[in-house]
Amino acid sequence: MTNTLHPGRRGLLAGAAAIAAAPALAQQAYPSRPVTIIVPFAPGGSTDFVARLLAQYLSASMGGSFVVENRTGGSGTVGHGALARARPDGYTLDVAPTGTFALAPYLFSPLPYDNDRAFAPISLLASNAMFVCVHPSSGITSMAELFERARREPGKLSYASPGAGTVGQLAPELMLDMARIDMLHVSYRGGGPALQALLARETTMAFVDTVTAIPFIRSGELKALAVTGRTRDPKAPDVPTLAEAGLADYHATNDFGFFAPAGTPPEIIQRLSAAARAVLNHPEVRAKLDEASIDVIGGTAEAFPPYLAAEGRRWGDLIRRRNIKAE
Repeated sequence: MTNTLHPGRRGLLAGAAAIAAAPALAQQAYPSRPVTIIVPFAPGGSTDFVARLLAQYLSASMGGSFVVENRTGGSGTVGHGALARARPDGYTLDVAPTGTFALAPYLFSPLPYDNDRAFAPISLLASNAMFVCVHPSSGITSMAELFERARREPGKLSYASPGAGTVGQLAPELMLDMARIDMLHVSYRGGGPALQALLARETTMAFVDTVTAIPFIRSGELKALAVTGRTRDPKAPDVPTLAEAGLADYHATNDFGFFAPAGTPPEIIQRLSAAARAVLNHPEVRAKLDEASIDVIGGTAEAFPPYLAAEGRRWGDLIRRRNIKAE
């Protein structure tokens, strides 16, 4: 698939296209009726958790009703596509993860929308790192030992992922690329089955999101070798980052972005962006996200497009370099 524009450019195009439509809508009170926040994945996951917290507190702070609607399928592209087709009036939004806004454009062709032009970025909300986990019976106790064994036994080690084209596959592929080693990818249908495969010793390794991994690390059922974020997790302070463990500059997280359809008036985008930042800085919200090992970002609408462009370049280059396909 050929992309003439990086994903982050869509926000700049959307802002310019919205100027003509802004005055009429800006005269109206917002929100004056319920606002739908699409989550392109099933209830219960981290994206859904972040979106429901956001909806709950936006409802309280903006004087309107924000409701979550789950629309699943296509690694998030079904729900994200519904947003692309929605009227750009501020009453249909979505919360989408890295796999949808940064990976899918390079893995699926054709997409059911123009990824470069269909969306207006509102805010980068939060971020969730992963632990590099092995089964304790593997005898592997550090990243150095994992790398050494992979080099000594080429083709024998494997890693489980929640599915082809997910962050759970791409983050390990980035590690393998930087370490110049290979492991067999074993794809499962979701994070739960991938975790169970690791616990059953069907695979050597998996990248497990922090909130899921912590109980198993504490119980001794999993051994955490490293964490994929830029900093250590306070709930597992003895576990080094991958950068500390030998892969300088490595970082990979599942990030959550807040989007509107392209053409949404800039005044509404700015109001939603400011309201989202206020929600994320609320002590109760911060406490709930911290309990789930999700880091608050709360970025501005202006800062979001450059981030999208950088993530698109980074993951797109990896996907092309390693010839990764969505199976």
